[in-house]
Amino acid sequence: MSWLGRRSSVAMLATITALSLEFGGGCKTEEKKTEPSSSVVVETQADGIHLKTAQAEFVLSAAGSLSGRLKNGTEWLSLDETTPGTGVVVTSGKKEIGDFVRDLAQAQIQPANGKLGALGKRVVVRGHSASTGLDEELDVQVYDDFPALALLSTSYKNSGATEISLDSVTLQRHLLNASLADPQAQAHEMWSFFGSSIKWGKDDVLAMPAKFSQENSFGAPVETKDDLGRVGGGVPVVAFWTRNVGLAIGHLETLPLVLSIPTETTADGEVETAVDVPAGTTLKPGESFATPRTFLMVYHGDYYEPLSMWSKAVEREGLTRPKNNDENYAVSWCGWGYESEVTPKQMIATIPKLKELGIHWATLDDRWFNDYGDWQPRKDTFGGDAIQKMVKDFHEQGIKVQLWWLPLAVEDGKFKYGDHKYIVSDVVKEHPDWLILDEKGQPARMTRNLATLCPAVPEVREYYKKLTERFIRDWDFDGHKLDNIYATPRCYNPKHHHKSPLDSVYAMGDVYRTIFETTRALKPDSVTQSCPCGTPPSLAWLRYMDQAVTADPVGSVQVRRRIKMYKALLGPNAAIYGDHVELSRITGANTDNEQDVGDDFASTLGTGGVLGTKFTWPDYGPKLKNVYLNPGKEEHWKKWIALYNEKMLSKGNFLDLYVYGYDAPEAYVIEKGGAMYYAFYAPTGADKSSDGVKWSGEVELRGLEQRSYHVTDYVHNRDYGTVTGPTAKLRVDFTESLLLEAK
Repeated sequence: MSWLGRRSSVAMLATITALSLEFGGGCKTEEKKTEPSSSVVVETQADGIHLKTAQAEFVLSAAGSLSGRLKNGTEWLSLDETTPGTGVVVTSGKKEIGDFVRDLAQAQIQPANGKLGALGKRVVVRGHSASTGLDEELDVQVYDDFPALALLSTSYKNSGATEISLDSVTLQRHLLNASLADPQAQAHEMWSFFGSSIKWGKDDVLAMPAKFSQENSFGAPVETKDDLGRVGGGVPVVAFWTRNVGLAIGHLETLPLVLSIPTETTADGEVETAVDVPAGTTLKPGESFATPRTFLMVYHGDYYEPLSMWSKAVEREGLTRPKNNDENYAVSWCGWGYESEVTPKQMIATIPKLKELGIHWATLDDRWFNDYGDWQPRKDTFGGDAIQKMVKDFHEQGIKVQLWWLPLAVEDGKFKYGDHKYIVSDVVKEHPDWLILDEKGQPARMTRNLATLCPAVPEVREYYKKLTERFIRDWDFDGHKLDNIYATPRCYNPKHHHKSPLDSVYAMGDVYRTIFETTRALKPDSVTQSCPCGTPPSLAWLRYMDQAVTADPVGSVQVRRRIKMYKALLGPNAAIYGDHVELSRITGANTDNEQDVGDDFASTLGTGGVLGTKFTWPDYGPKLKNVYLNPGKEEHWKKWIALYNEKMLSKGNFLDLYVYGYDAPEAYVIEKGGAMYYAFYAPTGADKSSDGVKWSGEVELRGLEQRSYHVTDYVHNRDYGTVTGPTAKLRVDFTESLLLEAK
């Protein structure tokens, strides 16, 4: 063998030896790990680009429409009509730009790049309008962690040589038809949820009528025709469902964006909806405009499912849910039974009855103060140190106290509310530059036609920090009832140097975060309650409270619907105050002759809410007769408060096992300590007798494990015997409500 041959053999032997040491033995090495990959499948077909998950499929068309369908076993269910012309709509000069050409064949498929999870797929499609010179980039993202949710956004760049006015961009246009999922249903026959805050007392959950039109504005204040003046805000979710499938749209940004989700029925009876994003800008050559991320969700169930999914998604985006403390779940009494002329004597006189009933929270409600803005005690009712003495008296008897107030509202000498005529608040005299001004340079109005301090001004946020310290540290209150909370007006005050008039709208949450965090720091067992009276809450402040409230419900049905809404938004164990039980039945609602005469504790207890009442005691005469806790009512109150304190279902786990509008009777279930607690409520169409609404038939106990349970009616101590899971059926007859324990 030649030297060259020997050298080659030695070299080969050395190489083999080295490889043997590396891979076979001699030393340990770790195998290279396979990087996880997304399970979302992207395919281009004749009708568009398909994004498939194990639960859903989304299709992006050349028109920019995004449709969705849900997998149900071996079949696919959808409410979406795939109709031409339901895609993206861009308007300029009040005219639709109709010549966008989108190149689906050249779509870019990339990993998803947002906060909703490490895995997902992103599809980017580029388009162009020859008539305007606008370049479009259309972005769709689906994440493995949210397999029934698709995000859609667009951006536009002026690639031409002249300016282009951009009025609005409409995304998520859908034409919904219930008969696609149920051939027996008419096109409009579906249930709906609207998260918009547009009118006090309006139903948020309703069966879609044959004729319907609603704008559904979000973010900024909405004008009303009553003395409330303004509402607004809302949760940017609109949802529709049938028994088998649902569809929801909205936006997934963490700010209370100003946009709308208009919804109406068409001449053919179908339901048309979309997300309408106002642009209101002019793009110079080279400038761009981007829409927020809108979402499309398909699901099985009712409004709980999309609200819960939306909440989990925005939590990933940074809006963390507040954690509850034990005091958030305590039964609460409110002094509003005494209305606006309440006195310390009346408040303190109720203490013996509160202790007797097992209530250790009280609220000093509206009109204890001299004016909105300064928040000093009224001299005619709470003069001197009367408030501090009242709080001390409650504390000495083991009762904690909340204080009613309304952040950002100030008086500027114009208008009035009730019999209170507005003056000019000292804070306005001293800091007139803090006011939000409208486009005409006048103080902008919020609820109750009050002027508004601008939350985007740092000194305003500091002012509310000091107010909170006064109430909690100096006056020794244990929490807040923040009331009439909706939205903040746009600010055009030139002295604030805003980048946009919407800065004030988007900064609203900063003030509520300041109040909440300051209060928690001073008293960890405090309660901060926020009430968007008569409407859904606002994205702006939803995360900066630890007790939601059903917000002046008009009757028992709204109590139950809103508790379910908040359990979806804040978590299945969240503390949701059912508001005053007296509101569970109202006559003359929203009139000068409103009478609150309800006693339906079951609607709060059975759904996992926190009980509340505003009774007066002792008897103060005819004016307060409806809420006076007479001896007959007192036994009823004692029974239900004792039941609540015994069961504490509000701390249990709310399970979404019944579809609102389709499961009869209306049903809810709470899991707690290994037991299941069911609540059934007679529908309004059931037989009615002198002692209430009756219902008779078979009910299903869903969600049970595969074992035996003993079932009792824990309100009336009736034994229903033994049933076996996972689903049991019972023949029942009940009036108004039936609350069962299975253990």
